[in-house]
Amino acid sequence: MKKTNKNAARQAAEPNHTLSAGQAPFTKYQVFIVAILAILQFTIILDFMVLSPLGAQLIQELEISTQQFGWVVSAYAFSAGASGLLAAGFADKFDRKKLLLFFYAGFILGTLFCGLAPDYHFLLAARVITGLFGGVIGSISFAIITDLFPLQMRGRVMGFVQMAFATSQVLGIPISLYLANTWGWHSPFLLIVGVSVIVGLAIARYMKPIKAHLQLQSDRNAFRHLAGIVSNPHYLKGFAAITLLATGGFMLMPFASAFTVYNLGIDLETLPMLYMATGISAMVFGPLIGKLSDRLGKYKVFFWGSILTMVVVVIHCNMGISPLWLVLLVNVIMFVGITARMISASALMTAIPESSDRGAYMSIQSSVQQISGGLASAFAGLIVVQTSEGTLEHYDLLGYLVVLSSIVTIVMMLLIDRSVKQKADDKALATEKVVA
Repeated sequence: MKKTNKNAARQAAEPNHTLSAGQAPFTKYQVFIVAILAILQFTIILDFMVLSPLGAQLIQELEISTQQFGWVVSAYAFSAGASGLLAAGFADKFDRKKLLLFFYAGFILGTLFCGLAPDYHFLLAARVITGLFGGVIGSISFAIITDLFPLQMRGRVMGFVQMAFATSQVLGIPISLYLANTWGWHSPFLLIVGVSVIVGLAIARYMKPIKAHLQLQSDRNAFRHLAGIVSNPHYLKGFAAITLLATGGFMLMPFASAFTVYNLGIDLETLPMLYMATGISAMVFGPLIGKLSDRLGKYKVFFWGSILTMVVVVIHCNMGISPLWLVLLVNVIMFVGITARMISASALMTAIPESSDRGAYMSIQSSVQQISGGLASAFAGLIVVQTSEGTLEHYDLLGYLVVLSSIVTIVMMLLIDRSVKQKADDKALATEKVVA
């Protein structure tokens, strides 16, 4: 009976949360918010992910090394990390809609420069500009989700929003590869610009201002606000966990297409079908995983997703020339595990910051993620070596490093899960006293 009362009070302690919030249907406006943020995330993710399948083509056409390509990937991450830190102190002082539109406009401009880049150095500079603006957009989107949806619904919301990752696999990357093979590697970036302009206009026209957090602000200046965030022990756990999550993902991603083509024996013409198959599986499983994380617990889904990912990563990184069906199967299973990790971790981490710190926390989290990912990509570029025949050596070592980071991340996410539950219990006890 006491446990039941605590659970009920825990629900009451969260504003606008109800016992059935996890199962409640979305309103029409919530559907719009989920859809527009998913499409927005699609453009951001595609802009970053398209570099990986274009890797083999860029290395050949620009006559660059694997190390130079690693810096092209890292340039976005480092600049995104720097802008996240700079924006963190101001993230909670403006209407989130206006902030989103400002950074999205800069992202579109940077992507346009990528589509016009004539050489390696211009492309490198264009990726820096794109990262300065694009790296903050994800954190603003997550802050909007946290503002508008209760914790019990965020697993479902993240399930749909993270479908942008899968959609980029199903539609974005195959179409981009087709355009790149037909009209050159610049064309995918120009496609992203066209889609992004439409998304930006829809946000400007239909999204309502998001200002509730402004009522919670104090007179702290931006730098004191930032210092308070980075010195909060509760928040530091989240930053440490996101660092490890990014390290694992960014190590394998930049060289995935080159490994598939040169080491696994899958030709460039078949590559779009491979990305499409893995993306479809992620689209199917994404919403289901989101619902499971709300029902079974976000950490439990993250744990088993991590176990599945670790096992398949080791298998994948040690494969040689393989039939297409086997490569498809391994990639599909691996992406299901990655999707489970992404959705459950994203939903759980939204519960870490207080309302008044939400924008700043998300900005710093994005910054930490991008910087650690950039370092991981650059480090991976130093480990992986391309032979004269084109094959990549030491890719298996990257897989073992991903497994190691995943093991540590499991422990870190457990600590976060316990901390979030303790925070909810404390609010529940406070609510019990008020009700009493």
